[in-house]
Amino acid sequence: MTERTPQAVLWDFLRGAFTTKALAVVVDLGIPQALADGPRPAEELAREAGVDGDALHRVLRALASDSVFVEAEPGVFAHTEASKRLLGNGWPEFAHLFGGVFYRSAADLDEAVRTGAPPFTKAFGTDFWSWLAEHPGERTIFDGAMGGERGTGAERLAALEWQDGETVVDVGGGNGSLLVELLARRPGLRGIVLDLPETVRDDDALGPEIEFVEGSFFERVPGGDAYVLSGIIHDWDDEAATTILRTIARSARSGARVLATETVIQPGNEPDGAKWLDLLMLTLAGGRERTEPQWRALLEGAGLEPVSIEDGLVQARCP
Repeated sequence: MTERTPQAVLWDFLRGAFTTKALAVVVDLGIPQALADGPRPAEELAREAGVDGDALHRVLRALASDSVFVEAEPGVFAHTEASKRLLGNGWPEFAHLFGGVFYRSAADLDEAVRTGAPPFTKAFGTDFWSWLAEHPGERTIFDGAMGGERGTGAERLAALEWQDGETVVDVGGGNGSLLVELLARRPGLRGIVLDLPETVRDDDALGPEIEFVEGSFFERVPGGDAYVLSGIIHDWDDEAATTILRTIARSARSGARVLATETVIQPGNEPDGAKWLDLLMLTLAGGRERTEPQWRALLEGAGLEPVSIEDGLVQARCP
């Protein structure tokens, strides 16, 4: 593979805001779905979406230059393997968020660097979680993003040792899709999803072995044998994260496992998406991605015993 020139590296950074926004624009216009049955002219797509044909063509042409869609013939666009992902499994929701509320939050990264505090509250007049509660449409999209492509996380959890009859509590589990995937692989388990009342969900889809419990993980969690936190702890600073983990430790059965499907930032300069996600956490909610020593200190500070700290899965045990 040809190594990129220094100029190309910098150019990719300079244009990054446009790639993010362009992806959100086409998703919000429904272009991926409009191309699901095959190639179509940009002018036709624009008429259906009620937008300017020339402008949409230019956006699609730019995306196609990086293999998101392809210009099959002049002015006619079709899907690539990359753009097909925008048809579901959380990808369109993520595209909307990164080009919308996340985008506006990231624009104030300079403020976060100056103060060390998340600039979201100053810009939006409230914290991110309260903002979501006040915007149910965005909350629905957020829950859809968090529930997308849960198969990988469920596979990793299912590969652990389990006993039939164990109760698994998905703390902040959203629409419950992770537990649905886990119990499909481990049918002897029982599941409980804990999340806020406004969480968008289909209770019938959870099935008879999964119960949804309304509540805040800062106050109490149901009793269980294992607690799953899928992308939860990174949303919070150390003080709040410690409170969540201590809440679990108080409610858990003796020896219960805590299983956090989270990133662990690796040392060195290899490409690491977690280091960029860390900046989103900094600007959005004051959370962070953590290194192995930071995870260990967090778990021990909450009274938990670290068992294994690997990228993608952090395991601990309650006293």
